[in-house]
Amino acid sequence: MRIRRVLAAVIATAALAGVGLAGAATANAATATATTATPASLTPGECEQGGGTVDRSNLSSAHLPTCKGGQFNGQEVD
Repeated sequence: MRIRRVLAAVIATAALAGVGLAGAATANAATATATTATPASLTPGECEQGGGTVDRSNLSSAHLPTCKGGQFNGQEVD
């Protein structure tokens, strides 16, 4: 009888741990997708590879060049 209770407790603990790990993996996958979907700023090469051109016409101390056209249209370029 005691072995059954211990075995049931071990199985329940393993099941709960599995649910926790699955939830953590799902949360990490969502975070990784959101992080890689839109970079904070691009390199000139990334802008051009995405089909755009680097626009340096509106440069000032407050503005960085932007990527015009393509996949990264409107994003800042470092």
